[in-house]
Amino acid sequence: MGATVVVGTQWGDEGKGKLTDLLAAEMEMVVRYQGGHNAGHTIVVGEESFALQLVPSGVLYEHITPVIGNGVVVDPFVLVDELAMLEARGISTGRLQLSGNAHLILPYHQQLDVLSERRLGSNKLGTTKRGIGPAYADKATRVGLRVQDLFDAGIFREKLEAALREKNPLLAKVYNRLGYDAEVLADKYLQEVAPALEPYVTDTVATVHEALEAGREVLFEGAQATFLDLDHGTYPFVTSSNPVAGGACVGAGVGPRHIDRVIGITKAYTTRVGSGPFPAEVHGEVADRLVTDGAEFGTNTGRRRRVGWLDLVMVRHAIRLNSLSELAITKLDVLDSLDVVKVCVGYEIDGRRSEHMPYHQSDVHRASPILEEFPGWRTPLAEVTATEDLPAEASGYLRFVEEQAGVPITLVGVGPRRRQLVRLKPTSP
Repeated sequence: MGATVVVGTQWGDEGKGKLTDLLAAEMEMVVRYQGGHNAGHTIVVGEESFALQLVPSGVLYEHITPVIGNGVVVDPFVLVDELAMLEARGISTGRLQLSGNAHLILPYHQQLDVLSERRLGSNKLGTTKRGIGPAYADKATRVGLRVQDLFDAGIFREKLEAALREKNPLLAKVYNRLGYDAEVLADKYLQEVAPALEPYVTDTVATVHEALEAGREVLFEGAQATFLDLDHGTYPFVTSSNPVAGGACVGAGVGPRHIDRVIGITKAYTTRVGSGPFPAEVHGEVADRLVTDGAEFGTNTGRRRRVGWLDLVMVRHAIRLNSLSELAITKLDVLDSLDVVKVCVGYEIDGRRSEHMPYHQSDVHRASPILEEFPGWRTPLAEVTATEDLPAEASGYLRFVEEQAGVPITLVGVGPRRRQLVRLKPTSP
């Protein structure tokens, strides 16, 4: 048995939480491998909705071991609050395992995130201002603090003092802000956070490998998505880690030979939060309808998402980058009310047609979408559970996407709840 990776193929918000929750029924372990609490996964079970930020989606199943891997950056107070919320709603969190090598998000990371965005003005990156980027920057420059440091008071104080010798002058001289008292901050974390998290902290690399070696099914859950990847996304309007499938290997401590299935999640249209190029973006009445019908507001931030047609240039590139074995299309039902559904099949750049993602960022900014039009189905899909019950127009739309993508579509979401799903029989070779 091997591992499955779930990865977003667009700019995030594709519905990874719902799919991970669905697949978790067949798994024994769900591992979050990167990102932080800037990524919200919303799961609807019956009449209840759960907005998860750090805890892997599989926590809602009693048989699942949820794991927060070494590649995640953790705001410990957010994690403690999320665990308390789940317990208060009857969800046991005792099975959670947290990597001691995961890096901590500290208050100065969040403050620097806010101040940096403000200073950039109209050139801001559109971050969630939750300290994710600064925490990853400290990790890269080897001045970060890790979860395991919480359990050696001397080490924690020493590392925090060293970090603040750099951060406090930066806050004072560049941003005209007060710095932090190392002793006060250390006491707060050592007294309030360390005891609460200690029962969960372990060597998650060993945990994951023991599961794989025992033949157990392991699901790797990424945050954000392919085009927010630090290396492969629309830089600099990206996150500070690697959401692509390869990031699962680094962020969880496994080698690529263990991964035998990679599922790409693709919304039936495209959304993005914050700044950056968006060739297939739409505005006006169609945009307002997609935002309203799709509830396109951030789980964590409440920000309205930008919306556009499904962009197959992006999807094909995501298939390459992630070695996708299949696609899952989500939110097909959001298109129910449209008379015409459009799909971006290529870009026009300076009078030239391109069906591949341009390597140069200026070309992406200048790209105009080349669109194919399809008749809308004007039929509610919320109760559809079988392929043969899909309207002919919806089936035709899905067949076109599958043919263009070159990998099978195996799952189609037609609503936010677990049961609102259609399992497709692939039509591609």
